[in-house]
Amino acid sequence: MNNKNIQLATVGGGCFWCTEAVFQEIKGVEKVVSGYSGGNVPGHPTYREICSGLTGHAEVVQITFDANVISYKDILVVFMTTHDPTTLNRQGADRGTQYRSVIFYHDDVQKEMAETVVKEVAVYYENPIVTEVSPLDVFYEAEAAHQDYYKNNQTQGYCSFVITPKLAKLRKLHADKLK
Repeated sequence: MNNKNIQLATVGGGCFWCTEAVFQEIKGVEKVVSGYSGGNVPGHPTYREICSGLTGHAEVVQITFDANVISYKDILVVFMTTHDPTTLNRQGADRGTQYRSVIFYHDDVQKEMAETVVKEVAVYYENPIVTEVSPLDVFYEAEAAHQDYYKNNQTQGYCSFVITPKLAKLRKLHADKLK
């Protein structure tokens, strides 16, 4: 008997390689897919188009999770505490609207929870939170080279200097939620 309660969450916290690596370590997460959402041009965008900043899309991950193991609220708390939600259109050296902090909600229940979590975590930050909370329109899966990026490229410079420290922060803040 399968007692899973499978749900989706779609978030963008800068580079999707970082966000993907974080959520691949969380108990209850079944799958993490890097992709693009929130744009204003028709058709399936490419990474090159996204990087131009002209499509309006954000780099995001779509997380398939078992809500019987981890709640949507906990997914959002992990998200909000493993990137900087106070920098507009920027995470570290990555700059542009494609790197904005965003929660794309799938329904009104997710919208309400996203707004609640943003308010709850705001007290832990010195600067105001700029995370966008928007309805998910379309999720476009990124090219195959962007899937499982950290797992496949751990010795690459960006991974060593940007993603590995994020994972250390995750392990420190959320040890109870790790696989």
